[in-house]
Amino acid sequence: MGWVAITLFTLLAVTKSENQTCKLIGQTGFMEFSKEADLMIGGVFSITSTRTLIDNGYQAIPFAYCTKWNDRELKFARTVIFTVEEINRDTKLLPGVSLGYRLYNGCGNENLLRAAVEAVNGDNSKGCRGQIQAFLGHSSSGVSKDINSQLSLLSVPQVSHLSTCACLSDKRLYPTFFRTVPSDHFQIIGLVQLMKYFDWQWVGIIHSEQLYAEQGTAEFTKEAMKVGICVEYRLPFSKTSQIISKLNAIVDTLRESSSKVVLLFMSLSVTKTFLSTMENYNITGKQWVGSESWITQADLASVERKNILQGAMGFALPQASIPGLGEFLLSLKPSDEPQSDIIKAIWEQFFDCRFSPSNTSAMCTGTDDLRTVSSDYTDVTHFRPENNVYKAVYLVAYALHALLQCENGSNPTTGKPCVNKSEVQPKLVLEHIKYVNFTTQNGAKVFFDENGESVAQYDLVNWQMKEDGSAEIVNIGHYDTSFPDGRHFKLKDNTKIVWGGNSDQLPRSVCREPCPPGTRKATNKFMPVCCFDCFECPEGTISNQTNSLDCLTCPPEFWPNEKKDQCLPKPTEYLSYKEVMGALLTGFGCVGVFLSLLTLIIFLTHKETPIVKANNSELSFLLLFSLKLCFLCSLTFIGRPSEWSCMLRHTAFGITFVLCISCVLGKTIVVLMAFRATLPGSNVMKWFGPTQQRLSVLTFTLIQIVICILWLTISPPFPKMNMKYYKEKIILECALGSSVGFWAVLSYNGFLALLCFILAFLARKLPDSFNEAKLITFSMLIFCAVWITFIPAYVSSPGKFTVAVEIFAILASSFGLLACIYFPKCYIIIFRPEQNSKKHMMRKIQPITL
Repeated sequence: MGWVAITLFTLLAVTKSENQTCKLIGQTGFMEFSKEADLMIGGVFSITSTRTLIDNGYQAIPFAYCTKWNDRELKFARTVIFTVEEINRDTKLLPGVSLGYRLYNGCGNENLLRAAVEAVNGDNSKGCRGQIQAFLGHSSSGVSKDINSQLSLLSVPQVSHLSTCACLSDKRLYPTFFRTVPSDHFQIIGLVQLMKYFDWQWVGIIHSEQLYAEQGTAEFTKEAMKVGICVEYRLPFSKTSQIISKLNAIVDTLRESSSKVVLLFMSLSVTKTFLSTMENYNITGKQWVGSESWITQADLASVERKNILQGAMGFALPQASIPGLGEFLLSLKPSDEPQSDIIKAIWEQFFDCRFSPSNTSAMCTGTDDLRTVSSDYTDVTHFRPENNVYKAVYLVAYALHALLQCENGSNPTTGKPCVNKSEVQPKLVLEHIKYVNFTTQNGAKVFFDENGESVAQYDLVNWQMKEDGSAEIVNIGHYDTSFPDGRHFKLKDNTKIVWGGNSDQLPRSVCREPCPPGTRKATNKFMPVCCFDCFECPEGTISNQTNSLDCLTCPPEFWPNEKKDQCLPKPTEYLSYKEVMGALLTGFGCVGVFLSLLTLIIFLTHKETPIVKANNSELSFLLLFSLKLCFLCSLTFIGRPSEWSCMLRHTAFGITFVLCISCVLGKTIVVLMAFRATLPGSNVMKWFGPTQQRLSVLTFTLIQIVICILWLTISPPFPKMNMKYYKEKIILECALGSSVGFWAVLSYNGFLALLCFILAFLARKLPDSFNEAKLITFSMLIFCAVWITFIPAYVSSPGKFTVAVEIFAILASSFGLLACIYFPKCYIIIFRPEQNSKKHMMRKIQPITL
């Protein structure tokens, strides 16, 4: 194509003047329809679609001819003629000026470029005078791109009705290019929005090897990635790629791919070839999405293609009504264009006849009714691309109308001097096209932005196949960039949609299902971004959204639920009366209180008996009272910790146990003093009589009370939520406040217990009848063993078990004292009353020495 472009440029670069003439070199005669007038519009259409080159063995100049007819391109050319005639009938638009046309036909890029040059340079017989004022076409983006590369050098405005490539929006490269069809950029954005709306995140693409499709699919891939849509594969297809290996690659990919949605981005002619090829393969279960170039072509449907086209959808140029155009198209007769061989050839194709005598076909009359023919040309039920042709002609007409306006010697649009119809130049028309803003007779608004783009409007259509293989193309929505952002795309209400595979269910097309709440989304560097991985949130964290990128840490007082999608308040743990362990400990405490009261009653009932009077009955009653307090003290450790309960439980425990041990210590000393007093000349008892015994108990207890007061004053125990030991729950406990205070209280108890144990151990061999020392020794042994074991158990026990260990130590030591000191005496009082006598107790007294 390079040498063609250089040759054409050379032809166009010839400077023309009144005294100069020019002659086109090479093949000419591409003009098919024309009507001379004051102002002229040129246009190029591919009414013939296949180019055949005859090289003559390179012994003579090669030449080419065209075969096969494109009904749709003929329809576009006839629409131009209809629109020009409608404008000429309009007395308000271009008054006093007639508009004409020169429409050219060509097949193959070279012929189309030559046709464009012929249109720009005018009639060869007039010495290249009589230029056109604007150029219409082409339908192909690639052809329009090549044509504008030449026309822009001469400032000739070009208006395309169907060239959608976004590349043509670059005004630096194509400064004179305009179009009445939306750029593919808008179609791409619409397709991305469509797939985002239906949550199709994993798609495949099959495209034709053309500028239109390659540019379109490249931009689709880029825009799709911005909204999280990934392309699984991108396969090229062309009319020449029907090699078995390439076809098998496409078929195998379609069958093996995980994406359910396939974007078929092709021109109409390539789409026909593709569908003809694919109908031989059983490709099912795919949702096909088509580009606007073929998505409204109902003649593509057939029974064999039902598996592919059923449920197909895509954006189409908006349907429009053009009054009178249908009748004009169907009223065509060969006699209307007697110089056109193409009209005759198409007529012969439509009616299977010949204008020249033939032995195989009937003679054409030229009066047949086109309404009996089914083709792209005769389909006048609705107009989509034809409306763009209609608007393109009106666009040029309004630009010419604005150019010819004159107020006070200047043009009201540009302020430049006025021109008349004979002075109209293409570059002047180009200036006014940029400012055009009008509404056609069928209500279509036409204006351009700074890139020469018009408002993008599309219908969303859905293919609903019938049993006979025909298709009903249903409008199910629209896309309009004139609407506010976020509202460009909208589905119609209460519209039935048929999905791919004749399914009533919306297809699901994702590489990976969204990460549910409770997990986080992580990119897999070896896969597309849509093929991510989902990982469960770590312990203590949640995600409450789908596809969350991070897991959130719960506040300290909260913990994730089982699904890890919300933070719930941590359950609190403390030793409660309602649980089994709490109830058991409470029961044992109450039993201890009951046994203490029962023992007290027994002793009060038999207070005058020798066994009660022995070893100071007053201390015995005080010891029973203190034991009862010890049992009751254990109950303060059960239940929800509060400020007062925390202070009470430890101080009450410390004071009652000191009172208890002080009484035991006093009884031990009494035993020692009593037997010391039996020695000759001993008056020890007068130094440790009842008064001294009371004072000793009071003194020992007051010391503990002082320690507790200091503890409560400086740093008292307080309720605390412990969240360090267990992550999933809160332990409600009483913090010690001052550890020194707690261990001081405990150490003082231990000191008195150890002292009591030593003294009782020394008195263990005194006479049995009067001797409590053995019982006290054994009780203190139990007491010390319990509390020595308590220390490591207390330190190592978690949560409520710490409290349980302390309660157990209190109850065990209390039961030990009660059982060892009082139960033997109660046994004698109740079951051996004969031993509860002074005579029995005195008979075993033996002289002893300490």
